[in-house]
Amino acid sequence: MRRFAGIAAVLFLLLLPLAACGGAEEKAGFDPEITLQALADAGAFSEELEELDGDTAFTLYGLGNSGLEREDLTAAKVLRSAGATCEEGAVLVFTSGDQAQTAVQVLGDYVQKQIDSNRDYRPQELPKLESAVIQQRENTVLLLVAGDLAAARGVVEK
Repeated sequence: MRRFAGIAAVLFLLLLPLAACGGAEEKAGFDPEITLQALADAGAFSEELEELDGDTAFTLYGLGNSGLEREDLTAAKVLRSAGATCEEGAVLVFTSGDQAQTAVQVLGDYVQKQIDSNRDYRPQELPKLESAVIQQRENTVLLLVAGDLAAARGVVEK
């Protein structure tokens, strides 16, 4: 009996780290307020950006053109340049991961349109647009067009 208890204890100690890890750790979704404030505090943006509401963001990004409904976007925080640069940051929260995945595709199209429309107008902004970050975590999506992408990555990769 003692031998069985000893073997069980050893097995428990060996398997405990595996249970704690649970395999590959998936990061939680982006928090709109915390993420964008952290990006601004890190100096990711070269200017102070203006805040847009969720209704404006839904229209600006063309989310309705992809079959998404305004009610699918449950929260949004968007900071965007008033026109001097192409910099912006957005965290969009949807009711499902599938909707967030659709938004990733829509935001990719949005960034490409920005590249096309700024090619002659603001060519100095193209590197920012071409290195835009569009990332999905669970039912949230981050769009980031930043002046200091290294500072931004330090926040996003946490």
